[in-house]
Amino acid sequence: MPQRKKIALIGAGNIGGELAMLAARKELGDIVLLDIPEKEGVAKGKALDIAQTCALDGLDAKLTGTSSYADIKGADVVIVTAGVPRKPGMSRDDLLSINLKIIRGVAAQIKDNAPNALVIVISNPLDAMVYEMKKVTGFPRKRVLGMAGALDSARFQCFIAEAANCSVKDVSAMVLGGHGDTMVPCLTYTTIKSVPVTQLLSKDALDAMIKRTRGGGGEIVQLMGTSAFYAPAAGAISMAESYLKAQRRTIACAAFLEGEYGYKDLYIGVPIVIGADGMEKVVEIQLSAEEKAMLEASAAAVRELIEAAAKL
Repeated sequence: MPQRKKIALIGAGNIGGELAMLAARKELGDIVLLDIPEKEGVAKGKALDIAQTCALDGLDAKLTGTSSYADIKGADVVIVTAGVPRKPGMSRDDLLSINLKIIRGVAAQIKDNAPNALVIVISNPLDAMVYEMKKVTGFPRKRVLGMAGALDSARFQCFIAEAANCSVKDVSAMVLGGHGDTMVPCLTYTTIKSVPVTQLLSKDALDAMIKRTRGGGGEIVQLMGTSAFYAPAAGAISMAESYLKAQRRTIACAAFLEGEYGYKDLYIGVPIVIGADGMEKVVEIQLSAEEKAMLEASAAAVRELIEAAAKL
């Protein structure tokens, strides 16, 4: 009988708990929910609560709460949410100095305890955190990805469906670039049932949705007083599932580029194919002149963030 896969979740906060619930509901494998020693009780409590939910729903998944990295040994996937969440008035960049120290420690532990895992980073500021994860672990780029484009694209998709008064199932949207105010919603590849969205909605309406998408995280922070967690968790689980089940889905993710789109040594959101080997391919698409200019501005902002991180 084949052994179940193992998913390690670093950080047992709001996103970590939702990740565990989604992974259990999809029966992706056994789940280890890890947090710092001071929050080990939270990790254990959430693991126990979700395990009891699995009993009610007839789901096969073993859940473990812990503060010991020894418990993530042999993990097939590690999803990292560790760090301080955004508060009202904070930008993602404000979190850099705080979360950089945390991510470096986490990365060292992953390198020692789960050297063959696919690592998905959610911690903000995302583009700098996933860059640091790859730098510290030394893992190949195909196994270190950032969850950003999946979430940003979903937000854009949601806003378009709302504005067009149509089913969200019929909307296909793609957002590239850094996970921040310079992200690039691509109207060229945004459709409603294969019809270009530019034929169905006015420029003013689309501009408003682009602005709202770029500020989507901040909008939720203002409303809830903390970062989003349901949608970010769903985005990361879609990536993990594509890897664990070799689905080869094309998903917008923060990927380390080695010449694609004209960029090197940089994590930036682009469409990639995720399969049994991790990132199997960077999908290069043709962009309009306006989209290229926006992507260049976004890449410059990401590079500035990474350079700032290198000084800390």
